[in-house]
Amino acid sequence: MAAKFLGQFLLERGVITAPQLLAAIDAQRASNPLLGELAVRKGWLDAAQAQRIHQRQRVEDRRFGDIALEMGVLDQDRLDALLEAQKAGRKMLGQVLVEQGVIDARRLQSELALHRADQEQARHALESVVASHPVGDLATSAIDLCARLFPRMLGSQCLPAEVLAPDELDAWPCVAHVRVEGDHPLGIGLACDLAAAHALACALLRIAPEQCDDALALDALGEMVNVLMGYLVRDVLADEESRYRALPPDTSIAPGLLAADTGRSLAVGMGSQLGAFVLLVDRPAAAARELAA
Repeated sequence: MAAKFLGQFLLERGVITAPQLLAAIDAQRASNPLLGELAVRKGWLDAAQAQRIHQRQRVEDRRFGDIALEMGVLDQDRLDALLEAQKAGRKMLGQVLVEQGVIDARRLQSELALHRADQEQARHALESVVASHPVGDLATSAIDLCARLFPRMLGSQCLPAEVLAPDELDAWPCVAHVRVEGDHPLGIGLACDLAAAHALACALLRIAPEQCDDALALDALGEMVNVLMGYLVRDVLADEESRYRALPPDTSIAPGLLAADTGRSLAVGMGSQLGAFVLLVDRPAAAARELAA
């Protein structure tokens, strides 16, 4: 059983249609703008300042407001006002569906109860596999990183859905993988289909779909993996006396091959509002090579 967002759950149960879901997602996103967007609307930041803060967020894994205060472009009163405005306008998907007349409040409550039970069952199934796996700790760190960084990098939530077998990965032809060599080698990658790669790239680079070709989408996937790799090394190797070197993102290896050694690798299917993707983590069997001083 795979964990699902509420919209996907309702769609698969036939409660809503695909056009209704897309309309609700668009309305929900409009109700929950980024702090930078709110600040620009109010004239408290210009677009270039907001973009610089967003770029720092990708590198530093910090909240927008903390960076804005440090830069001196917002004061605490204005930041508090932005946070309050963001909170006041935020709507849940179910609320939007009710407001749009797609589902009534009573049916929504019954579906939410079913969805919570489904999520709990899927979470237990995933955790039982990950916890008992040799690279379970590495996978858990990588999953947590995605959950923490994707909203800041891409403006999209993500959630782990299920562990996938190598022969289930043929549907994800776009892949970027980074190998970290050293005393404690590891690997991390992302794989998705072409449509999701384009959506992820447009969100990351803040560009329109017509500005993104296939090569740029793959480059953006590599950039995302590089960011994840940097934080994963920090989180996993921070307390270890180790040297390491990260190789450039490799887009030539099929995800099924990257996950082929099931004793040393895990492929975790992930859901997001921008499309499904696969998180790949591994601990290579080969002994670490000496790094140049």
